[in-house]
Amino acid sequence: MATQTIEFKDPAARASAAVAAASDDDIQDLKGDKLVLNMGPSHPSTHGVLRILVEMDGETITKAIPDVGYLHRGDEKIAENMTYNQFVPYTDRLDYLAPLANNVAYVLAVEKLMGIDGAIPPRGQYLRVICCELARISAHLLGLGAFAMDVGALTVFLHTFTEREKIYNLCESLTGARFTTSYTRVGGLTRDCPPGWIQAVRKFLDEVVLNIAESETLLTRNRIFVDRTRDVGVISRQLAIDYGLTGPNLRGSGVDYDVRKANPYLVYKDLEFDVPVGSVGDCYDRYLVRMEEMRQSVRILRQCLDRIPGGADNASREPVSIQDGKVTLPPKTKVLTGMEELIHQFMIVTQGVNAPPGEVYFGAENPKGELGFYIHSRGGGTPYRLKIRAPSFVNLGILPEVLPGHMMSDIVSILGSFDFVMGECDR
Repeated sequence: MATQTIEFKDPAARASAAVAAASDDDIQDLKGDKLVLNMGPSHPSTHGVLRILVEMDGETITKAIPDVGYLHRGDEKIAENMTYNQFVPYTDRLDYLAPLANNVAYVLAVEKLMGIDGAIPPRGQYLRVICCELARISAHLLGLGAFAMDVGALTVFLHTFTEREKIYNLCESLTGARFTTSYTRVGGLTRDCPPGWIQAVRKFLDEVVLNIAESETLLTRNRIFVDRTRDVGVISRQLAIDYGLTGPNLRGSGVDYDVRKANPYLVYKDLEFDVPVGSVGDCYDRYLVRMEEMRQSVRILRQCLDRIPGGADNASREPVSIQDGKVTLPPKTKVLTGMEELIHQFMIVTQGVNAPPGEVYFGAENPKGELGFYIHSRGGGTPYRLKIRAPSFVNLGILPEVLPGHMMSDIVSILGSFDFVMGECDR
């Protein structure tokens, strides 16, 4: 079939055709006297490959349409062709600023499907909570640092990234990797924490609270930062609920909802912490909520370090995984000396853990909001269907409602306050 090339000699005609070709029916009315701009997908303040088609009346936004999918990799379809444990490394690539939290949320969904979610040894549960809260601090540090840098405060980014580097060092000691951790397994963890690791976490907590205070001193009463964030991007309580927002973006609008409190998992029900909420729902409130969440994470971590069974050196040799050869890999020494353990390892590695038929959904409180996994199983070692509820994807859905009426420069502040990651948005 022959192809036909159309050449536009008129620049206006070329621009009009580009807008029509780049969008669907929702964008067809973006033709007229108003200016249409493409923000992204290669814009530094979009925090990834996000494109926003913006209609402007002078300096005021009249319409905004987010265009996602530039980072789509088909993770959910990939999961259908892998065993449950084989998919753990793919969860690192969702919110890649908090891979440890993704690992934990995913395996908790699989364990709920298998009915073993309450059988994880206490030490393993405490280590998982420690991983989740370290990931929360790490993600918030980068999110706030990038937010501040977007509105002109470079020094804050240098402060927060210094502390985040220490978390990377802790991740490397614990998992063997700094970025893509793949630390959890169905039924437990890959390994216990190394000697001296818990003491290193205590030292980090003493240092990070000072860094949080310094960053807050630089921002909270900074005239430029306040002017760029206060009463900007206001999301009412009802609007946040209607659009399904979760995490700090929901709590910034005054909704007291945290999955760790509403539907406790692991040992969160035994820990004391507060859920910060905003009152106005603007960019400034979302900033304050994340600041306080980091302090609450430090509070949770200190309780976990004090209460973890086996203590810092695990002198009593508390297990971190279920002691079931059909769920977790048996010790290598027994695999090399016992036929039953060898068979169990062979079955788990080649066919995966044998999950029963059924459907489950599990949602965890991740740094960006509720990260949920829906699993439809027809039995065997691979899921028949897996669906990921990505908080960044849901949170970005409110942009067409929030952006109109603001100035072009306000887009940077609003996007920074949302703290999204396109890795989990596009999946």
